[in-house]
Amino acid sequence: MYYYIMAPLILSLVIALLLGKILIPFLKSIKMGQKILDIGPRWHKSKEGTPFMGGILFILGTLAAVLVFGFTVERKESGFADIYTYIMAFCYAAIGFIDDYTKRLKKQNEGLTRVQKFALVFPVAIIYTVLMKLSGVITSELFIPFANINIDMGIFYYICVVLGIVFIVNSVNIHDGIDGMCGTVTAIIMVMYIIIFYINGNNPGVILTSACLGGLVGYLYYNFYPAKIFMGDTGSLFLGGLVVGIAIWLNIPILLVLFGIVYIIDSLSSMIQIAYYKLTKRRFFKIAPIHHLLELYGWSEYKIVFVAAAITLVMSAVSVLGVVLR
Repeated sequence: MYYYIMAPLILSLVIALLLGKILIPFLKSIKMGQKILDIGPRWHKSKEGTPFMGGILFILGTLAAVLVFGFTVERKESGFADIYTYIMAFCYAAIGFIDDYTKRLKKQNEGLTRVQKFALVFPVAIIYTVLMKLSGVITSELFIPFANINIDMGIFYYICVVLGIVFIVNSVNIHDGIDGMCGTVTAIIMVMYIIIFYINGNNPGVILTSACLGGLVGYLYYNFYPAKIFMGDTGSLFLGGLVVGIAIWLNIPILLVLFGIVYIIDSLSSMIQIAYYKLTKRRFFKIAPIHHLLELYGWSEYKIVFVAAAITLVMSAVSVLGVVLR
């Protein structure tokens, strides 16, 4: 089992580090640099021109490790859930890539519209849910952690799964706004997933999550403040798909409220800001999402990343406990 943790992790890490040496200069040469909105944080103007699409580093690192090690293990009740989950995340990465490339064509920080994004994101969520259902990986029973009970929700469960996928993918996308934050938070969640898969004796799951962790570490080498590259929507949508897909695979979607709390807080703050502005033409917060508000109040990027990581670490530990007590 340790081999299935370390081998994919190291391979993905090395690939991400090597790709970074090639990708960053290339993106700079084609002027694939981030544009900062005038309505965004003015203190981020110094970051304008930083290459994005850095998610390619951990996406390809993870893919290589899954292809090399993922088909060498016995597949029991999980079937090809790891492959389905990666494909879903990759589809979201493709949507993010379209969004990122549209930004380059428009030469601004706005790519696809919200309607266009959701029109693409929903079908992927539906197809993934159907595949996981047909393969027998998920049922209509929702596990309630700590109470250790299952509630059969019927078809309503699958509707909630689709909506949950869309919400979390969007939440991770919104959370990506501070150097190193989204990558660090998601890396901690991947460590949690590795532990859970290890406890369950699920080698395909261990390989997928270890590969993603290695890729993220390689990416973070270039993304910690001051960032040399951003993950872009290509990366954040991929991570969102992977985080929520694995939670559904493990039947622990409720625990997302715990270990994904920083994603959710950022997302809800943006939703509140948008809804309040549409109703009143005034802002509820001085700026949203919350991580930018904290910057406005004087928090450094280091402090914001540390606090987000600490919260995620604690909540992930609690979540592991909820699984162990199952």
